[in-house]
Amino acid sequence: MTSLRWVAVVAHKDLRIEFRAGGRVVAMIALAVLACFLFAFALDRSQVSARHVAASLTWLTVLFAATAGAGRAFDTEEEDGAFRHLLLTPIPRHAIFLGKTAANLVLIWMVTLLTFIALTAFLGLRDPGSLTHHGAVFLPGTIGLAATGTFFGLVSRHSSLGDTILPALTFPLLVPVIFFGATASARVFMERPWPEISGSVRLLWAFALGFTAVGCVLFRYVAEE
Repeated sequence: MTSLRWVAVVAHKDLRIEFRAGGRVVAMIALAVLACFLFAFALDRSQVSARHVAASLTWLTVLFAATAGAGRAFDTEEEDGAFRHLLLTPIPRHAIFLGKTAANLVLIWMVTLLTFIALTAFLGLRDPGSLTHHGAVFLPGTIGLAATGTFFGLVSRHSSLGDTILPALTFPLLVPVIFFGATASARVFMERPWPEISGSVRLLWAFALGFTAVGCVLFRYVAEE
């Protein structure tokens, strides 16, 4: 079986478990919706234009929800020892990492879509800009979030501090994702032309592909500790 097929098997297994249990999905969605609701009430739109802050609020909400979900990605398998059994199978270690990253990515996409819809509705943004351009910005950004969260989600499992250490590990590394993602999304909201957006998108792709490659290499050593 090829590595790509193994990735699909691991991702399908994780998604089936998540949607059957529902706890992590509900927690991520609830956090995203509540954050959008609170941001909408906290913003004084007589002083600050919603269009100028929508990008930053969207990316921060997705970051918090993705981090909260990543901290629980290995909980079920760690509790009953299933993850150790998974490591005993012939599945390549990088395929396990990519499969779990793909499963996390699907959940993050759901949260991102819901966050975008909820925030634009709560802020009263009737014309948020090109949806195609928004998708082109969020795609590499969410891949970077998923890869980082998956890797450090396993690292936090080996720490006595558990999930509490996850933000301290991931937030410093995700500064480029949030900065360039919010910058690019803000320009989409302001309906700027694509050449003004593409530079930030290329940097998001560089981070996403770079950290995914690093995670594939290092996952073996973290998983077998």
